[in-house]
Amino acid sequence: MIALVGSTGYVGTAFRQLLETKGVDFTSLSGRDIANGSKAEFADALKATGAKFLVNCAGYTGKPNVDACELDKGNCLDGNAVLPGLIREVCGDLSIGWGHVSSGCIFGGERPGGGGWREDDAPNFSFRKPPCSFYSGTKALGEEVLGYRETDRGEGEWPAWEHESSPEGYVWRLRIPFNEIDNPRNYLTKMQSYACLLQATNSLSQLEDFVTACFACYEQDVPKGIYNVTNPGAVTTSQVVDLIKSSGVNGKEFKFFESEDDFMSKAAKTPRSNCILDDSKLKAAGVVMRPVEEALEWSLKNWKKA
Repeated sequence: MIALVGSTGYVGTAFRQLLETKGVDFTSLSGRDIANGSKAEFADALKATGAKFLVNCAGYTGKPNVDACELDKGNCLDGNAVLPGLIREVCGDLSIGWGHVSSGCIFGGERPGGGGWREDDAPNFSFRKPPCSFYSGTKALGEEVLGYRETDRGEGEWPAWEHESSPEGYVWRLRIPFNEIDNPRNYLTKMQSYACLLQATNSLSQLEDFVTACFACYEQDVPKGIYNVTNPGAVTTSQVVDLIKSSGVNGKEFKFFESEDDFMSKAAKTPRSNCILDDSKLKAAGVVMRPVEEALEWSLKNWKKA
């Protein structure tokens, strides 16, 4: 039996559908109810399910985007930082394994020394390394309450991100989700709906590939810890636009901001995370996802309007 927290959200719905397809017994728990109740109430409810593993897909992203988090900081903090800590405590008390959906949005820009940001790199887009969005700050705190701390690697080296003792569960980092179904949360929908786009290079996560990879970590009992769960490769905004156009899904004229400063002055309340994540740890664990361009092309070829 698996306890699924946040089964009605964008990621939670995909996780629920995966479990249903696989015929895995699960029960749904509300992240809001857990956060608003007491530790004892959550412990009793979780124990009553008989679950041996918990998947936390609950979180607060803001609607229509992370700018909304700037106006609802209390719920954002509760959903992204307080809730994971409570889950860790209760699961530890009950000896129940867990996996938590985190975010790659705790990084921004290029990694010093090159390559993508790794799981053992300390976040650089967080409250401890501002400026950042409030959303990203709370997601970094969410990893801290799960036991991760910044440590010094030595002069000239980027700080490390290490567990205070030994990882107790999985931390799965999602990065800009998309799939073939038109949805306000879908990156491809957003790309088509925005009047103007910011040119950037990013790692992405195809939604079904993401939840399948996360569940594979549990099924295959790979080592606990943080995993960047992104489709291999990275794409620019222009590359995605070209794929949208060539697919025939949308042939409109896409416009771009002149710069990030132009974007911030005209369309955003808070800075955005744009980054590439290193996916080699997931591959080394034996969990392989299809290349990002292949996943994008497939999603656009099978595009379904809402």
